[in-house]
Amino acid sequence: MKIKLYRNIGKRIFDLLLAVPALIFLTPFLLCIAVLVWVNLGRPILFRQVRPGLHGKPFTIVKFRTMIDSRGKNGKILKDSERLSGLGRFLRATSLDELPELLNVIKGDMSLVGPRPLLMQYLDRYTPEQMRRHDIRPGITGWAQVNGRNLIYFSKRLKLDIWYIDNLTFILDFKILIFTVIDVFRSKGVVVDQDVHEIDDIGLYGKNNIIENQLRNEKND
Repeated sequence: MKIKLYRNIGKRIFDLLLAVPALIFLTPFLLCIAVLVWVNLGRPILFRQVRPGLHGKPFTIVKFRTMIDSRGKNGKILKDSERLSGLGRFLRATSLDELPELLNVIKGDMSLVGPRPLLMQYLDRYTPEQMRRHDIRPGITGWAQVNGRNLIYFSKRLKLDIWYIDNLTFILDFKILIFTVIDVFRSKGVVVDQDVHEIDDIGLYGKNNIIENQLRNEKND
């Protein structure tokens, strides 16, 4: 009963009690970052992208922009790793680019803690069990983020997300927030220019490069 009460009511109250004061306190700092992004990367200052939220319902996530709009000689936009600026690397390494998501939390699109919102294109590629990650609001941080973050494969991330949903409590959320602060200061598990194919072992993004490489190596052996 207590777990359901926290999940249905208490978690939202907990989010607002922390997110609203945090946003007010951090506003001068956020304005400074916004100016740096504007000077170094230009406009728009914020990166916006549609992501799946509660029950898979689309919402627009907001972050600080970290990449420039560079294109190759063929006119096609360059890979993310080639467009990532020095400032962008710093913002990602320190997770400062995620701070505008406090607005998403206050609006009710996100929670402070929950499964990270991935891409809309993944929705029809999840198994029914993996789709359960959308049974609660996505989070700025989550159980998967404090257990490996960018260093673990998608299959493990999704299992950790489901474990979190099945074991959700106020104490667990509080612990995750504490672990997140510690990890941010240590820049633990951060890969700022990661190629999604390197960690997508279940083919969410498209072609499964990990499995293809394993099969190729087996044939060569």
